[in-house]
Amino acid sequence: MPQEDESLDATLNKLLVVLKRRRWWVLLPATVIAVAAAVASSMLPKRYESEATILVESQQVPQRYVTDNTTTNLSEALMVMTDAILSRTQLLEIMEKSGLYREERKSMAPEQLVELMRGKIKIEPVEKTPQARDINTFNISFTSGDPYSAQEVTKELTTLFISENDQSREEQSTGTTNFLADQLKVAEADLKQQESRVRDFKMSNLGELPEQQAGNLAILSGLHGQLQNTMAGLARARQQQGYLQSLLSQYQDIAAAGGPVSGTAVASPAETIKAELARLQNEKLDLLSRYTAKYPDVVKIDEQIKETEALLTAATAAQENAKAEAGQGSPKPANPPEENAATAQLRSQLEANRIETQNLLAEQKQIQSHIEEYQRRLNLTPVREQQLADLLRGYDLSKQHYNDLLNKKVDSELATSLIKRQQGQRFRIIDQPSLPSKPAYPPRMKISLAGLAAGIAVGLVLAFFVESRNHSLRDEHELRRVFAFPLVLGVPLMLSKGEERRRLLVTVLEWLGGIILCLLIGATEFFVYRRG
Repeated sequence: MPQEDESLDATLNKLLVVLKRRRWWVLLPATVIAVAAAVASSMLPKRYESEATILVESQQVPQRYVTDNTTTNLSEALMVMTDAILSRTQLLEIMEKSGLYREERKSMAPEQLVELMRGKIKIEPVEKTPQARDINTFNISFTSGDPYSAQEVTKELTTLFISENDQSREEQSTGTTNFLADQLKVAEADLKQQESRVRDFKMSNLGELPEQQAGNLAILSGLHGQLQNTMAGLARARQQQGYLQSLLSQYQDIAAAGGPVSGTAVASPAETIKAELARLQNEKLDLLSRYTAKYPDVVKIDEQIKETEALLTAATAAQENAKAEAGQGSPKPANPPEENAATAQLRSQLEANRIETQNLLAEQKQIQSHIEEYQRRLNLTPVREQQLADLLRGYDLSKQHYNDLLNKKVDSELATSLIKRQQGQRFRIIDQPSLPSKPAYPPRMKISLAGLAAGIAVGLVLAFFVESRNHSLRDEHELRRVFAFPLVLGVPLMLSKGEERRRLLVTVLEWLGGIILCLLIGATEFFVYRRG
């Protein structure tokens, strides 16, 4: 390690000695190239850059109230707007309005001018973090030889971007709303068709539908109850018919025998009527224990009781008349008028009983027909339920689709209204187009510093090249390196006073020249820095 340090120190000392000896080979090229670079940078045409910053403002109304119906990514929208704004027509219009490239128009075609202007426009997003993918701020800049023209064109481009964004979002939102409105009309027509199918099916299968099953069961149960009541009434009517036939037979037997032989002969029909009356009254009490007094069976029993009571009154009167005539011993007529009245009444009741029986039989048949009809409906209900389910499935899907489109259309209309009122997502200028005071191009300071660095590099190369071409021996070490024998005698350098004065003068002039060159380089760089 000590040997390596000594070798490194010796190399550095040698380099310093070489630089000191060849200092003018480094200083002169550096000065010349630095001054030339500064002069060249000052001769380049100035270009001024005006820049504006646009902020993408979010929707002012919360998303939970109004949903944005423009889902285009801002990066994609920015690319589309850039293509539209930087189109040939737009740029030529801006060029004409701002009076750009007056001299270039004489020798260049419009397409070349458009390409030239496009190259001067920069649209760059401002990324706050490298990981951020969403763009919420971007810069627009334009470079021109005149700062006022640069500012005017940048202002025009900024206005175009804002208006293009508003117009694009409004057109997209309006187009979405119109599309949803058209789709809603189609969905409404389909929904009406589905409703018509369901309605026609229900009308053609009325009484067999699933929602009518409970009603059909209730009606069928009521019909079975009516059938039971009708059959019970029919049984009573037939029983009454048998009773009346028996009573009429008794009267006919009495009339055929020529009148009663004793009081018991006439009493037999009255007793029979009393027994029937008691049966009817007991049956009425049984019905009243289950039904009200207005129930049809109770009303019929009341009518039968009244008829039986009237028959009992007639029979009792006939029996008393027969007893009275038997006590007087008067001859009995062949056809007693009382017996004829009782018989006529019995026949009238029999006729009424026959009509009632016919009505009950017709009612029984009608009820049974209704029962068969409702039973048929109940048997077809599962089939209709399946058919209706198929129709309702299509109807429900159409209705859901219609409601979804209706909700989307309402939301889209709200979003469109929000955009038209400038309360949706929009562009806002946060930095107005700047009026540049210093040219952005050429970068004179960079060019000048690069020229100085290049001059120093060229000087170093020349210095080491000249040093490598010079084989003079300047010290004891170089002498020992060339010759193998040891040095026996050394003569020191002996200078006269005149030579010493000349050497001093040369040294002073060299220092003065070096200082002047360094000052020249410094002044050049300061001048370039001040001019920007």
